[in-house]
Formats: sequence, structure tokens, C-alpha cells
Amino acid sequence: MELVVAMGIEAMTPLTPLESLYDTDRERTELPQPELAALYGSLRFPPNAGRPHVVANFVSSLDGVVALDTPGHEGGGPISGFNAHDRMVMGLLRAVADVVLVGAGTLRSVPSHVWTARRVYPELADAYQALRSALGKSEPPLNVIVTTRGEIDASTRIFQSGEVPVLIVTTPRGAERIRSMNLPKAVQIMGLENAGRLSARSILDAVARARSSDLLLVEGGPQLLAHFFAESCIDELFLTLAPQVAGRDDTGERPGLVAGKTFAPEHPVWGTLSSVKRGGDHLFLRYAFLPSNDAPGSSK
Repeated sequence: MELVVAMGIEAMTPLTPLESLYDTDRERTELPQPELAALYGSLRFPPNAGRPHVVANFVSSLDGVVALDTPGHEGGGPISGFNAHDRMVMGLLRAVADVVLVGAGTLRSVPSHVWTARRVYPELADAYQALRSALGKSEPPLNVIVTTRGEIDASTRIFQSGEVPVLIVTTPRGAERIRSMNLPKAVQIMGLENAGRLSARSILDAVARARSSDLLLVEGGPQLLAHFFAESCIDELFLTLAPQVAGRDDTGERPGLVAGKTFAPEHPVWGTLSSVKRGGDHLFLRYAFLPSNDAPGSSK
């Protein structure tokens, strides 16, 4: 009921343009779709340097919580308050992406979801599709599910509906388990050889074999994002800062942006602020990170 009420309120409220507070993009490249350009403003990514430009998109509470451990309150919606601007930005990034990548844990938290712009903000479905067409993207983004152990539910919508092309990246043992589930033939399964674990670079290599892409979007979860930061495989982070304090105690896990790895003080990961936008009490931050010279497909 809380989800219905919250989304109902958002749907009744006209979506106003985001206010730009800070932007380092002096070229002010407008989106080739008037409605989305009016709502978001400029959006420009560096030219492809022989590998996909990798961006991540997350929403966080003021105290750094990105996911709750309460049944019925999974995903980023409860963190953002099902904020319309956050959903609009999420849809925009999916609309320009060639690939959307999530971990199996994220899929389990929202089993009825598919990672398309239309799904996250249906009110702008036509505008998102027009943008993809203007960018020469004729089909939905490839949805990539990452799972080490192959722990997925074969009946999940993303595998059975045929709405989006799907690639499952896993280990050889995970691939063996998944193939026994008799998924539709359209679902690609890629077991990485000699991979006891799935590194960010091996995942990117696998995706490159499945689809040529200029822009890859990582949407979770925190453990997957930690691998991408640890291996310098994140170029930019889009972070929505929601004006709530979620809190933590010792009864359950409420992860932050990354989980399973520590960086500071020995190896801190510093970003450069490139954009700040405001939608009501929510802030939309964009950070750039130094690319790795030896990332998959780089010229080194």
C-alpha cells in the first residue's frame, strides 16, 4: 500500500525541470529529445576510447544507506521515497545505455523488474524511445545479470518475458547449474573459464563478446560496484542524495554504496565533482573517476 500511495502522489505531481547548481560541461550538449532536454538539461559523455564508458547510478540516504533489509521495501524506491525526478534520471540513463548490468542479489530484490527506461518511468516512455531512436539504438539495452553461484529463479520475468535481450555472466559451475534450468534459448549464458570469482574486468570482457557497446550502466548492487571501483573500471557515478536518514542497528545489514571491500586509508578512491542538480529536496550528483589505463579494450 505504501508503494501505491507514494507512486500515486508522484504521478499526480507535474514533473518540473531539474535545477542546475553546478556543471563543468561548458559545451552544454543538449539531449536530442526536447522533453528530456527540458527536464534534465545537458548530458554529455566523453568519446568512446576503445571500450565502453562505464557509469553507475545509485540513490543513497543522507546517512549512506542504499538498500533496506526489510521485506517489502527492497530496491531504491524506499530510499528515494519513489521520487519522480530520481526515476526520471534513472530512465534517462537506461535510455542512453547500450548495456545495463546488475547482480543476482539486485534481481532477487525486484524479481518483476526489467532494466529499461519504460519500466522505471512509464510516463516518459515515448520520450525515452524517441531518444534511443535519435541515438541510433534500435533495441532495448542488453540486461546483464551477474551471478557467481548461478542462484537465480528461472521463472523470473526478465528471463521468461522476452522483453529485453539477456546475458547471464557466471562461473563454469554457475553456468552448469543455470543450463539445467532450461531457460529460453534467447537468454545467453556465459560461464567464464577458470573463473573462481567474477572480476569487473572479466565481466566487461564477457559483455564485449556479447554486444558492442559505447555506454554501460551499472545499477547494483554494492558488492558488484565494489569490484568495479577496486579495479578502476568505473568512469562516472550518478548519485541521488535523498533527504532521509534511514539509520542502522545490529539486527540486519543496510549496505552503503560499496560493500565487501575497503579502500581508505591505504587506497582511497577519489572522484571529481562534475555536476550538481536539484529537484525539490533531492540532490543529483555526478562524479568522474580517473580511468584505468589497462582496462579491458584500452589502447595500452
